Amino acid sequence: MKQLIKWEELSIFILSIFLVYKLNFKLEWWQYFLLFFTPDIGMIGYLIDTKWGAITYNILHHKASSTVLILCGLLLTNDWLLVIGLLFFAHAAFDRVLGFGLKYSDDFKHTNIGYMK
Repeated sequence: MKQLIKWEELSIFILSIFLVYKLNFKLEWWQYFLLFFTPDIGMIGYLIDTKWGAITYNILHHKASSTVLILCGLLLTNDWLLVIGLLFFAHAAFDRVLGFGLKYSDDFKHTNIGYMK
């Protein structure tokens, strides 16, 4: 089952990157790279403790947060919000392909898709 979920997440990642490409939004390659990895700022909460780490990490890695950004971008015709939402969505899918899921508050390695190795 885990392999099936990883394939599903890989397809979501590819679709998100394809949609960003089709938007023809003009950024430098490093800006796309920076925006793609911005959700990892959520790990800063782990400097406080695992509870805060899980909260901050999950807010930035939850696909609902990305969906809100995408919808706001579409409704407000704001390409910035749309691109950021799509890249955050792609990032969340990419993390799940690598085995990083949403975090439980007891341990960084305890995720919604099991314990990380």
